[in-house]
Amino acid sequence: MSGKKIRKWLSNVVITICIGVFIYSAYELGSLGLDYYHNRQVLADVQDIYATHTNRSETSAEKGEIRKQFKELHKINSDIVGWLTIDKTKINYPILQADNNEHYLYRNYKEENSRAGSIFMDYRNNVASYNRNIILYGHNMKDGTMFHNLRKYTDKDFFTNHRNVFFDTIYNSYDAEVFSVYHTTTDFDYIQTDFATQDEYKQLVEEIQDKSIFKSDVKVNENDTIITLSTCDYTLDPDEGRFVVHAKISKQE
Repeated sequence: MSGKKIRKWLSNVVITICIGVFIYSAYELGSLGLDYYHNRQVLADVQDIYATHTNRSETSAEKGEIRKQFKELHKINSDIVGWLTIDKTKINYPILQADNNEHYLYRNYKEENSRAGSIFMDYRNNVASYNRNIILYGHNMKDGTMFHNLRKYTDKDFFTNHRNVFFDTIYNSYDAEVFSVYHTTTDFDYIQTDFATQDEYKQLVEEIQDKSIFKSDVKVNENDTIITLSTCDYTLDPDEGRFVVHAKISKQE
């Protein structure tokens, strides 16, 4: 084979490879876009159901009874244990809970496979009788959904002016006030749920406060219950990095 034919052959091979890479990339981007679109649609559906049946003045139910706004949601999935809303963010989602922390990692509330997964409560928490540290997980999605907007708390003005979190459950409603935000890795056990002593819990609370990017005037002690919002973050580590927001909760009157 002459040198000219070899060069032509190599050129054709390169062109074929480039076309293949282009087609594969276009397919992946299209698939990702469709997945994002479907996720936003199913979330919009459940948000409409929740908003239609919610009365913010009804903050609790009779003992053992599920509150009205969750009865319709339970017809879709009885694993829905609550709802989380943060003003000035896209965070307005149902909270799921399974008997492990993997089930809803890549499933939506309809039990469909989804890159976005769900906002879900740690399986060790009890929605009827809370641990001191209530932990919610969510993906940091590039389209701004799920827990991506938690990163707004890296801005001091946002941290100062938007600390209110609304935490609604099948039994009660709670307000929460953000007091600590920080980057960390999974080496730090901020997701501890059970504590042998009051001092052990107090030590965790103090460490959480010390880690915060910004200081808060919210007083938190060993008698308080906190809610912990956790999402993936690449600031400190590409695999084990996390961004965490903590808020002190109080029952609505």
